[in-house]
Amino acid sequence: MNSPAMPWRRFIAPLVLTALLAGCVHRPPAATEAIRWQQAMQLVLVTTADWDADHGIQRRYERSAGDWRQVGDAQPVMIGRNGAAWGLGLHSDGHPGPKKREGDGRSPAGVFPIGEAFGYAPAAATALHYAPMRASDYCVDVSGSPYYNRIVDADLVGQAAVAQATEPMRRDLHADGDQRYRLGFVIGHNRQAQAMGGSCIFAHLWKSPADPTTGCTAMAPSTMEALLGWLRPERIPVFVLLPMAEYRRLRAAWRLPRIDPST
Repeated sequence: MNSPAMPWRRFIAPLVLTALLAGCVHRPPAATEAIRWQQAMQLVLVTTADWDADHGIQRRYERSAGDWRQVGDAQPVMIGRNGAAWGLGLHSDGHPGPKKREGDGRSPAGVFPIGEAFGYAPAAATALHYAPMRASDYCVDVSGSPYYNRIVDADLVGQAAVAQATEPMRRDLHADGDQRYRLGFVIGHNRQAQAMGGSCIFAHLWKSPADPTTGCTAMAPSTMEALLGWLRPERIPVFVLLPMAEYRRLRAAWRLPRIDPST
């Protein structure tokens, strides 16, 4: 990004996977594509019935000796109100299916780094870098802004920089006590801030088990707490979201785990 330098915690997607991104060039889907995230030892996987489903199943896996092992039980999640669409992450472009755009109500599909955790409390039980949010913190969802797809502090960048942003990070203070951002973490979609590519993609708490999101992945508080307590940045965790047909098509090439439907 070419925006002014900000404190590290204000970047919406910390470069925790720099080593994985070396030599990232667009190429057709192939087995070699898995090189981009082959160092990942933790995987948060969300699968949906199809591109238009607004809910899915989350599973988490650890890799040992090259094999993925499921950790805990599968959990329900809610995603974008209009389903999913290919996002901008660690995977290549060129896959068939819808493409994520700003404001389309779809959650980004693909493989993404997991960034910092955030929330309302001063601290959280997680090994991830944790950023306590303040009333002046916003995620900028205005394409064309120098701060597009970044969490910024209006006290530092000026109120004008966030005047059109619709994502206050303290939703409890700005949106009638909303608790959805009380605890969550950044999903590293569109870290290059491509214009209209989609912004402010998080895993966060759900409003209810039946309420979809505008593009994030939402879950029960107990599911989030278990995830944050389990994730370890040194294990280079990644987040994967795919409709089941795409998961079956790409599983072998992307070296993803076999799903046990009974768990």
